[in-house]
Amino acid sequence: MTDDERIDDVLNEVGPRLRRIRRERGATLGDLSASTGISVSTLSRLESGQRKPSLELLLPIARAHQVPLDELVGAPPVADPRVRAKPIVRHGRTMYPLTRQPGGLQAYKIVQEKADAVVEQRVHEGYEWLYVLSGKLRLVLGEHDVVIGAGEAAEFDTRVPHWFGPTADGPVEFLSLFGPQGERMHVRARPKAS
Repeated sequence: MTDDERIDDVLNEVGPRLRRIRRERGATLGDLSASTGISVSTLSRLESGQRKPSLELLLPIARAHQVPLDELVGAPPVADPRVRAKPIVRHGRTMYPLTRQPGGLQAYKIVQEKADAVVEQRVHEGYEWLYVLSGKLRLVLGEHDVVIGAGEAAEFDTRVPHWFGPTADGPVEFLSLFGPQGERMHVRARPKAS
């Protein structure tokens, strides 16, 4: 079904819905005309589907019946808000895209079961932010080799040679935010207690 067909279906249901609501309230076309200033003939044509509904006509009717405009129109429900992106599997990593727009900031949930056999650092344009959900993530960044635990985050310029993956302790699950134009993500952290 096309968008135009869906819109036509919604508009075709407005007339019968207007008639039903008016009758439920025990009002006549004359009563509704007096309270809205819309002629009886126009109201009759709206209810029979001979006239297309418009905001100019529907707003006073909604006010007279004391109902939200959505109730008169029968607006379709909001689309399902769940993200249903297909996972990407590469080099032993399962990446779940959390953003859909091309370019700009990209977010992924990544699960990796085993560490790579060889640590091969790479460089590219951008800026990356990592947040470990579970397990331990090893990050080799230039000369630094650090382990990041659950609840910890790291951020770095991807022009610095880097590699990351699970430690030998087992799988790791983490979030990765990547900005190809070098967008920088910030994380607030409490200072360590002294």
